[in-house]
Amino acid sequence: MSEKETEVLKKINDKLSHPKEKLEGVKHTEIDENETLDDVMDELNELIGLDTIKKAIQELSNFLKIQKVREEKGLKNVNNSLHSVFMGPPGTGKTTVARLVSKIYKHLGYLEKGHLIETDRTGMVAGYVGQTALKVEEVVKTSLDGVLFIDEAYSLAKDNKKDFGNEAIEVLLKKMEDHRDQLVIIVAGYPDEMEEFIESNPGLQSRFNRYFTFDHYKPKELIGIFELFCSKNDFVITEDAKEKLQFIFEKLYEKRHKSFGNARVARNLFEKIIEYQANRIVSITPLTEELLKNIIEEDIPPVNQTVEEYLRFQQDEEN
Repeated sequence: MSEKETEVLKKINDKLSHPKEKLEGVKHTEIDENETLDDVMDELNELIGLDTIKKAIQELSNFLKIQKVREEKGLKNVNNSLHSVFMGPPGTGKTTVARLVSKIYKHLGYLEKGHLIETDRTGMVAGYVGQTALKVEEVVKTSLDGVLFIDEAYSLAKDNKKDFGNEAIEVLLKKMEDHRDQLVIIVAGYPDEMEEFIESNPGLQSRFNRYFTFDHYKPKELIGIFELFCSKNDFVITEDAKEKLQFIFEKLYEKRHKSFGNARVARNLFEKIIEYQANRIVSITPLTEELLKNIIEEDIPPVNQTVEEYLRFQQDEEN
């Protein structure tokens, strides 16, 4: 083993000895201890769109409640895996729903902590022999008693057998078995790629049998998301402005690629529009509260130009 590899392994061992240090490529979301299950379900139901997902989560929650009651009465339970596959394009709420699901599992007594750990290939795969296994162990250790959310999980499975992503999968499968009562894993990504990912390994097929499909947001839902950004940031969009924005979302939805950013596009447009608004009013005196809050038609960028820019950006991402 080279000096460089030895040094890297030493750093990873040091991190294992000090788990509170922040892991690279990993995000940790704690649970609010004051929240109730009803609070979590209300938050789920308040999300814009996602009707199919909401129904599926409610049905799963009901099933798990009944399993707990059966257990309390000494009846046999079906050994049903909680590991899930979230399939859908970016910006459709997969991470948000994963965070809520982790809380639901906690409140129903299936997980002790219910926190969410988010990662992807960068948080699990290293560049040297032996490193990847240690990274996966680190991430799993941080995830115990909570949910591990792996975004773009299909990037772990490469045709090249020497790729360390395949090592990460094997270590992950072993850890899922070792910690079957302490760990729930949600893998996420584009539908076709996720199906290929699960089918690429018999171990994945046997452990992941719960699928949730997230669809693109429709134009009306994107308007709702934009209005949510407005209300959270003390802005109000006028009807004329909303109508123009609706045209943008309709054209984007009509011409969307699989990588269409959905809520992320709504967020990016919101940031661009409030910048336009600021430049429109900066020279006006006095600056009343109404001026500061209102987004008018003039603040909405040109429809065709905006659509072309976003479609070009989508193509660049896919290439």
